This record gives sequence, structure tokens and C-alpha cells, in this order.
Amino acid sequence: MNIAIIGTGLIGSQVIQRLTAAGHDATGHSRSTGVDLLTGAGLADALRGAEVVVNVSNSPTFDEDSLDFFRTTVTNLLTAAQAADVKHLVTLSIVGVDLVPDLAYYRAKTLQEELVEAGPIPYSIVRATQFMEFVEPTMSWTTDGDVVRLPATPIQPISSADVTAEVADVAAGAPLQGIRNIGGPDVFALDELGRITLAATGGNRRVVTDETAGLFAAVKGNALLAPADAHLTGTHYRDWLRSR
Repeated sequence: MNIAIIGTGLIGSQVIQRLTAAGHDATGHSRSTGVDLLTGAGLADALRGAEVVVNVSNSPTFDEDSLDFFRTTVTNLLTAAQAADVKHLVTLSIVGVDLVPDLAYYRAKTLQEELVEAGPIPYSIVRATQFMEFVEPTMSWTTDGDVVRLPATPIQPISSADVTAEVADVAAGAPLQGIRNIGGPDVFALDELGRITLAATGGNRRVVTDETAGLFAAVKGNALLAPADAHLTGTHYRDWLRSR
């Protein structure tokens, strides 16, 4: 199967490897290869002959500008995919993205989903919980000296490798015309997750619980936890930390 992957970062690069190993003709496209989703430059060439498109691109910012990013890029991608007679569009999104309206980035990702759902291409949306790889960057955003301030927001971390496997599986199948939710096997409070991370990685930082700190302070209740119908993957966070 000829599959075009839009975005060659953490997830995209692994999706390309997995699909190629499975025998598919999987090609990655990004600004570094001459494809610009914001202008549409290079899209026609990138999608020529593709049966499936996997969109794992992301906004460079998490503020209000992300709304314009997804509005423009999804519109350009849908137009190019329709012209190329693409049969399946797979989009990576976030569990609970429509339940956190106070976050501009989550509103932008919700808009992305809505545009895909209303578009002309048969689609699948894969919603993942928070990546394990993002725990340390999340902590760095709220670090002041040796103190890391984190809210006790419930989090269900999933490894990027497990996300990759799910995205590749969906890409190789028929369009879902809906959403597949995926999540890691364990639930933690974010402040607890920070303490587990620091205990494993060393250093002199300590976590202070602060319900007003950082991006996830805007999350209410269990919005970011995988719903009952989700597929839970097998990699546990402590095992993932040890493997690194």
C-alpha cells in the first residue's frame, strides 16, 4: 500500500519505519522535504499515488495561533488529498481534546477533528493519551530553580512506540469513519508522575503540588483519561523509564 506520512518527528518517523517493515511503501513528508502544509507547497507531489495519508503534523505553538494553523493546514491537506484521490486520511489527536475548552491548543485540535470529519475523504482519528516522552518537558515548563510545580491532574501516559503501533495499524486498515481511543495501562496524578520521574532520573529538583501550575491546570476532572472503549497498551511508565 502506498502511504504518505505528513510529519516526520517523534511519531511520524516511527510510523514510517513500522509501515515499511510491514511491506508498505511509506514515505515521510515535512518542510525539510519541501512540503509546507501552511502554504500547500509540495503537497500535490507528496500525495501523488498515495492511497492513505497519515497526518501527524503539529502546530509550532500551543496558543491561539494554533487555531489558524490547524484550520489552514487541514483545509490544504483535504483539498490536495481529494485531488489525489486519496482513499483514507488518518489523523492523530488527543484523548479528551473536546473536554478542555479553556486550552486554546485543545480547541485547535478539536477544530482539526471537526474539519476532518466534515471533509470529503474517508477518515480515521486516533486519539492518544499524553505521551511518556512529554513528561519531562512538561516538568521543565514549571521548573523554578530546584522546584517543579505540578497540579494533581490525572494522567494516563502512553509510550510513543505504542502510539506508533496503533497509528500504523489503523493506516493499514479500512477507514473507521470515527475515533479510536488509546491509552497507557496506568493512571497517575501528574504531580506523582513528576516525583516518580525525578526519583528515577536523579538531580536535586523536587515536586510541589500546585493546582494552578502549567498547561494542565486548565484540565478538569478525568478529561485526559482514556474512556471505557479505549484500547489500553502494554508499556508501563516505570518500565519505560528504566529502559531509557
